[in-house]
Amino acid sequence: MLASSACVLNLSHGELASLVRMLKPDLNEESNSNEQDSGHGALVVERVPHVERPKLYKVYLLNDDYTPMDFVVDILINFFGKSSHEATDVMLKVHHEGKGLCGVYPYEIAETKVALVSEKAREEEYPLQCSIERE
Repeated sequence: MLASSACVLNLSHGELASLVRMLKPDLNEESNSNEQDSGHGALVVERVPHVERPKLYKVYLLNDDYTPMDFVVDILINFFGKSSHEATDVMLKVHHEGKGLCGVYPYEIAETKVALVSEKAREEEYPLQCSIERE
């Protein structure tokens, strides 16, 4: 959830009307001419909160000597949205280089993907492992 902050300015009615006309020049002048200066008004200006992009993390599959290549390809297709060709390329990288990049995600998503892959590998009794590295 985003939090917003506000700034309260104490202005006389005339100052407030001038500021409103300056910020919204298309307001009807006739409605402003009927207003009287009756003291002070308050103008609340909402600030747009500064939202930073989340830090990203790389998810890797790690090589082992027991997990079948077809299972790794299925994991890459089903859990990381890879095409068959992309999954095969990543699987070969895992096989030849020891690890292969599956994707880059915000931490919570990366953590969830690792947990889901680990659970599926355990169900199938394979020692396939994933790792997370900060980008």
